[in-house]
Amino acid sequence: VKSSSEPLSSGSPTADGPPLEVDDLEEFVVRPAPRGVIVKCRITRDKKGMDRGLYPTYFMHLEREDGRRVFLLAGRKRKKSKTSNYLISVDATDLSREGESFMGKLRSNMMGTKFTVYDSGTNPGKAPGALLEESNTRQELAAVCYETNVLGFKGPRKMTVIIPGMNMNFERVPVRPSSEQESLLSKWQSRCLENLIELHNKAPVWNDDTQSYVLNFHGRVTQASVKNFQIVHDNDPDYIVMQFGRVAEDIFTLDFNYPMCALQAFAIGLSSFDSKLACE
Repeated sequence: VKSSSEPLSSGSPTADGPPLEVDDLEEFVVRPAPRGVIVKCRITRDKKGMDRGLYPTYFMHLEREDGRRVFLLAGRKRKKSKTSNYLISVDATDLSREGESFMGKLRSNMMGTKFTVYDSGTNPGKAPGALLEESNTRQELAAVCYETNVLGFKGPRKMTVIIPGMNMNFERVPVRPSSEQESLLSKWQSRCLENLIELHNKAPVWNDDTQSYVLNFHGRVTQASVKNFQIVHDNDPDYIVMQFGRVAEDIFTLDFNYPMCALQAFAIGLSSFDSKLACE
């Protein structure tokens, strides 16, 4: 998917809102983006070291208008996990499950086609019989499904993203499944979409001049890649909830809007690196 740089369409929020302040990092990364502001970030992939090729570390930085970058999150795949399992932390040097900076994780199914994003709460399945305080039970923050496309691996991938809905105060409705049936993926598959938001990647348009599929990333993406995508709601395809794309070998831009938060957006980006269908 290549990027073209046409002028910003009227449906997109402007980026000229008040500057984003990251006073409390742990609170900032789970708070939905302010309405009307594009939160512009960049993800760098670090493959240095013996096993980093297999287990690179990913870092997410907020790109401020003054050119400064503010560290937000780091993520890395766990080594001994049967399925892909990424730990996400607000400390670039402490990526452990037990660490105080642990913010959540991204876990895939065996096929690597479906992913769930959790916050740092307790897994109710790990505490059978124990009455967890509800506030300590983990929340599901997002689910991502990848489908192979009819063109095989050559064309754009199809993505569905399910995130919890928002209440009247523009706050996320907590989704705390106590069983598999209550999970975001199960609810989506059985079409129980109350208090859920279903998003899809925007279908790129074939461009005869460049002989490629093109999306308009407004200059934020400079390299063609099957990993480039934009996430929209079917009712308003001009409002980009999130976009992700390559600008260099190991550098990617990731921009998101309300109702998404940094942790959701980062984890969805990580799933794109990992998806088995992401053959380049």
